[in-house]
Amino acid sequence: MTTIQQTGEDGAIQRMIAGLSTSDSVICGPGDDCAVVDTGADQLQLLKTDAVVEGIHFLPNEQPERVGWKAIARVVSDFAAMGGWSQHFVITIAISGQREVSWLEGLYAGLEKCAREFGGVIVGGETTSLPDDAPTVISVAGTGAVERGAWVSRSTASPGDVICVTGALGGSIKGKHLDFLPRAQEGRWLAQSGKVSAMMDLSDGLAKDLPRLAGLSGCGYEIFAKDVPLTPGCDLNAALGDGEDYELLVTLKDRSALENWPFELPLTVIGQMSDPSVKLMPGSGGWDHFSQ
Repeated sequence: MTTIQQTGEDGAIQRMIAGLSTSDSVICGPGDDCAVVDTGADQLQLLKTDAVVEGIHFLPNEQPERVGWKAIARVVSDFAAMGGWSQHFVITIAISGQREVSWLEGLYAGLEKCAREFGGVIVGGETTSLPDDAPTVISVAGTGAVERGAWVSRSTASPGDVICVTGALGGSIKGKHLDFLPRAQEGRWLAQSGKVSAMMDLSDGLAKDLPRLAGLSGCGYEIFAKDVPLTPGCDLNAALGDGEDYELLVTLKDRSALENWPFELPLTVIGQMSDPSVKLMPGSGGWDHFSQ
């Protein structure tokens, strides 16, 4: 009997989606940051769902407002990675009936704050009870939009493309993972620049996410260790493997996009895409939900 832990997160996902059907309206299905669907509207629709689990993504004594912010921000970050923006959110909460109502109120304050900050609205949801000792789960399903011809996939990089990241990496465990700002404006600008060949957000760490992008693109990669931007107080191993940075991992056709970068947030060259036989990543790491 093969367990999920033995296959790992990526292997389990591949087995789950192997028999799924599709339709002509689906432009991009499972395997990217978001699904992309053509509904006939002026823009393409983005679909995304994500969940945060007590004990995995936040501690039991964490401020509920920060948990709510993170739950929405994770979905906004995926919209940003496709070059899109937020529209609507539906919230599902599985929680023990022994939890204080004030915790739920704080959670929703954080959810609303993040949704409003990034132009979305919460339009509904579901609550369900859990046994008293079960961890709380908050699931966010979101719709977003992206302009036709401007959406970006994680599967379209080419050998020779420049690898960049926004911001700095590492140190999520110190609290950054609860307060991060999704790179919504930056992602949309990059997508519209016409210089981006592929993009994704860094949720599981550079050491885990770059190989995913490279594999889907049929490429290899080389990371220049000395150029990886580090969060103050972090070393290279933390930058590669901590995960939950929620910065954008970007491949560029050339460096010209760097010359016109309009944001104070750094966009740093850290490597180059290569032939599939080349996979040069200093150190190791990255987050896998089923191997921890």
